[in-house]
Amino acid sequence: MRHHMHQCFDQRGMTLVEILIAAAVLMVALVGLASGIPIASYGIQEGSQLTTATFLANQRLEQVRAAAWTSTPAVDNLGVSASATAAPQSGGVTRFPDESPVAAPYTQYTRQVRITDCGAGAGCGGLVLPDLRQVTITVSYAPLTGVGVGASAKSAIVTMLVTRR
Repeated sequence: MRHHMHQCFDQRGMTLVEILIAAAVLMVALVGLASGIPIASYGIQEGSQLTTATFLANQRLEQVRAAAWTSTPAVDNLGVSASATAAPQSGGVTRFPDESPVAAPYTQYTRQVRITDCGAGAGCGGLVLPDLRQVTITVSYAPLTGVGVGASAKSAIVTMLVTRR
């Protein structure tokens, strides 16, 4: 006579202990997710603000590129900045005035253009060429923080060299 050892495992459901452990793990995950939502939303907002600032800088850069700066006939609608704090001027006219703030709907941004003559002084990054100018556009904004708007501004800076046509 053979004795059969019969093992019986009932896998039709979960025990109360397993359910309580699963609920505890799920609660810890939800609390962690809920506490991370403000951080994630600030990151999304910061990305949005930086993207908008870069767009505004590139928009102004296209306007600068379209300005006439030719030798024949002699036309200079580009201008040069007298210092790091001065907007570019040509013929006594400010060509690209500082915008503080930028027009609606971008009133939380400021924008400034600075143009350096690469033919004067140390030039532009080692390039000393009279028919070359360096254009730098800076768009600044106040980023959001965990308690509101940040005290220190952040900026998007776009630089390009322009040659006389």
